[in-house]
Amino acid sequence: MVDFGGWDMPVAFGSQIEEHHAVRNAAGVFDVSHMCVVDLIGGRTRELLSRLLANDIARLKVPGSALYSCMLNEQGGVIDDLIAYYLADDHFRLVVNASTRDKDLAWIGAHATQLDLRLLERRDLAMLAVQGPLARQRTATLLSSEAASAVMSLLPFHGAQIGDWFVARTGYTGEDGFEIMLPAGDAAKLWQGLNAAGVRSCGLGARDTLRLEAGMNLYGNDMDEHTNPLESGLAWTVAFAPTQRDFIGRAALELIRARGSEHKRVGLVLQERAVLRSHQRVIVSGGGEGEVTSGTYSPTLSRSIGLARVPISTGASVQVEVRGRMLPALTVRPPFVRHGRPLIQL
Repeated sequence: MVDFGGWDMPVAFGSQIEEHHAVRNAAGVFDVSHMCVVDLIGGRTRELLSRLLANDIARLKVPGSALYSCMLNEQGGVIDDLIAYYLADDHFRLVVNASTRDKDLAWIGAHATQLDLRLLERRDLAMLAVQGPLARQRTATLLSSEAASAVMSLLPFHGAQIGDWFVARTGYTGEDGFEIMLPAGDAAKLWQGLNAAGVRSCGLGARDTLRLEAGMNLYGNDMDEHTNPLESGLAWTVAFAPTQRDFIGRAALELIRARGSEHKRVGLVLQERAVLRSHQRVIVSGGGEGEVTSGTYSPTLSRSIGLARVPISTGASVQVEVRGRMLPALTVRPPFVRHGRPLIQL
């Protein structure tokens, strides 16, 4: 067990490598109840999120649809990354990170008060993430035929209220699956039912190797309040159109975009036997340095991979300082693995 955002969480229930492969090849379940679920209620909720989010909440037109976005400060730094769900015209749900819970609630709450909106932290809910190519089918076996039909018909990045449960087709592994928000008292029974249906219990270790193979950022490692989305591989989450939408951080990002960013995010594949870790120096040919922001051993690729923030001029190869040794690494475009299939040539 380790402390994670104030929660005691298991690194693994058994073999971390086996848990990783279970998700890539079949199905695994993660307890992600440490994530902070916040409901925003009131007639001006969409107006609030149009201001708070770098992505455009107007893209959500169908109840149940979801949007991934960064929430920025005035300097364009990332306060947090989150998923927003459109539940009704006066009801949106945000899922934010555990480690940023207090500052997120304070930031959102201060802006919500100005628009006479109600902010409700859903501490009554647990959240289980069921991930893998067989995750949806195995989860559906635990539901009534009507509920199973409803969740199996969900499009990616959509969710539906099924009784007391909210089931969304999202995830953090590069695989298909569900994230299920449900009354906390129901979580243990669902977990046990999933285990009985052939879904393996998984911990933080596998969650990290899976998300890194999928090229997904971890807040506090790959971006934070001192970095912006344009240098963190998240430019796709910033909606500059329509031009009249004045989201917080827009002016700062416009200036960065006009002059050109000094840094970019790349994937790294280490060419020798060693392990990439956060904060290792990346030496760029011709001068300049970057830093590994996330690194680990990839069970799918059987080698060390990482994400790094490097000078914009960085080419196809770099040197990484690993325990005092300079080791060669290739730069690649993440993701490394998606839907169980390697996406880079080794």
